[in-house]
Amino acid sequence: MATVRYLVTDVARAVAFYRDLLEFEVEQEMLPAFARVRHDDLHLWLAGPASSAARPMPDGRQPMPGGWSRLVIEVEDLDAFVARLRNVGATFRNDVVSGPGGKQILLDDPDGNAVELFEARS
Repeated sequence: MATVRYLVTDVARAVAFYRDLLEFEVEQEMLPAFARVRHDDLHLWLAGPASSAARPMPDGRQPMPGGWSRLVIEVEDLDAFVARLRNVGATFRNDVVSGPGGKQILLDDPDGNAVELFEARS
């Protein structure tokens, strides 16, 4: 099991994205500050601007969404999964790339947090 926290600007919008597009289950909502969603053994915490995770650091740095760290969701048929997401207007950072272990693509959630969709080589 793993838990990942993503900072988001709108918790309800983020919940809808992960629930409706990526098939996460909603475990807890404390709108507008926070929600927990789950996909198999991955627990994702969605922390909005009103959450404690969004408070400035002692040196003044402000936590914000985005970046290149990402969670990985393994899928059976990457091309079909990507086509379905493109049909509903999902935003991707790149096209599908192949590597020694399989194929992957980077999807942006509504706040620019990266989600890697991965299909293992068979």
